Amino acid sequence: MHLIFHMHNNQVCPPPKLTSFCLHLFSANNIDVSANNIDHFHSLISMTDEKQHIWVLADDRAGNRSQVRGVATCLGLPVKIKELAYGPLAVVPNVLLPTSRISLDSSSREKIIAPWPDLVIAAGRRTAAIARYIKRSSGGSTRLIQIMNPGGALEHFDLLCIPTHDPIINDKNVMPIIGSPHEFTPDALADARSVWMPKFADLPTPYFALMVGGSTRRQTFTPSMARELASRASARANAAGGSLLVTTSRRTGTATSALIESIHAPSRIFQWGDVTENPYAGFLACADQIIVTGDSISMCTEACASGVPVHLFAPPELVSAKHKRFHQILRDNGYIADIESKIEAPLHPPLNPANEIAAAARSLMDW
Repeated sequence: MHLIFHMHNNQVCPPPKLTSFCLHLFSANNIDVSANNIDHFHSLISMTDEKQHIWVLADDRAGNRSQVRGVATCLGLPVKIKELAYGPLAVVPNVLLPTSRISLDSSSREKIIAPWPDLVIAAGRRTAAIARYIKRSSGGSTRLIQIMNPGGALEHFDLLCIPTHDPIINDKNVMPIIGSPHEFTPDALADARSVWMPKFADLPTPYFALMVGGSTRRQTFTPSMARELASRASARANAAGGSLLVTTSRRTGTATSALIESIHAPSRIFQWGDVTENPYAGFLACADQIIVTGDSISMCTEACASGVPVHLFAPPELVSAKHKRFHQILRDNGYIADIESKIEAPLHPPLNPANEIAAAARSLMDW
């Protein structure tokens, strides 16, 4: 007897007649072949042309994506990036969602199929339901690493990486982390430095990178704040005989003009929306010191990636209570100093919790 298999979605699948025969056989013996179990059925009778070990769930939130990609980078193993898009049910709280893929749109549901991985790395509430579905479909063999609070069903996760500025979760599977994992490893920074340093040769050193975020849902980055930030940053650069490497973001918004008009030091300025290559990585890599606004936990963590002194600009009207807790953790651990303070910002060890999570993943998987 010869069986001919065909390809579908990069999988080697059994022929339809074999599938039908197996389904008939299972049904005759009162074996559940409902839709809830059909993926598990396929995992038993399917083969794959590429053994997959690690899935990274990457959804549409830039912060979540950078965190999981950062962990994957530090892990240093081959991964499969699963790009996810959501349907209307994604707004439903996880505690009300079944362990399924129903929060995904149809094209994304087709990507979450057997063969199941050994490990899933995910971040954020919406990916947590998908990670739980994968674990259940694998018969419990897939291990789950989740960054940030998954919004329920904590016991299903093998490792929960919870930022210390968030509400405390006391459980044996919880690992506290400072800040957000990211992709700016020493190697990545060295690569960016070699590319960008020659492009700043016309500017006087030392270089002060000025990383500007902006308004959030509840706080506004005003033109007045922008002028104060530009004035303080310019004063530091001029006092040192150096220059500013300035980058704004989408959230800087209408305060952008006030910021740029108030810069009175040699500078290289990248505005959000410029068609030239984004120098963000180059600014981080080449900076001798960094000035960062406190409205983004990810950006503050990335500012601490290289170990150079970091000055924080965080007016009380700009930052939330969560951000304030995070800033205090950074101060207490010697990562930052406030820009208006007379205390000089210290040199410090590079901050990237992706390294800790990657090490914990290796221990979890015995790799």
